[in-house]
Amino acid sequence: MAQTQGEAGAKPEGERKRANPVLFTKQVVAELRKVRWPTRRELITYTIVVLVFVLVMIGLVVGLDFVFGEAVLRLYGGGTTS
Repeated sequence: MAQTQGEAGAKPEGERKRANPVLFTKQVVAELRKVRWPTRRELITYTIVVLVFVLVMIGLVVGLDFVFGEAVLRLYGGGTTS
C-alpha cells in the first residue's frame, strides 16, 4: 500500500530526536557570530535616543493624567470639602 504524504515524513514514537544541549549551544554561538554588533558610538547614540523618547512619553502621560484629572474634578465638583 502506498504511503500518503503525511505518513512519509512521520517517525515512529521511538525514533524521535532528543534535544542536544551541546549542539544547541554551538548553533547559538554560530548565530551570535553573524550578528553585527553596534560600535560604542552607535550604542551611546541609541541609548540617548531611547532615553529622550522615554522622557517625552513620560511627559505626555503625566500631562494627559493632569488634564483628565482636572476635567474629572471640574465635571464632578470635587473641589473643596467643608
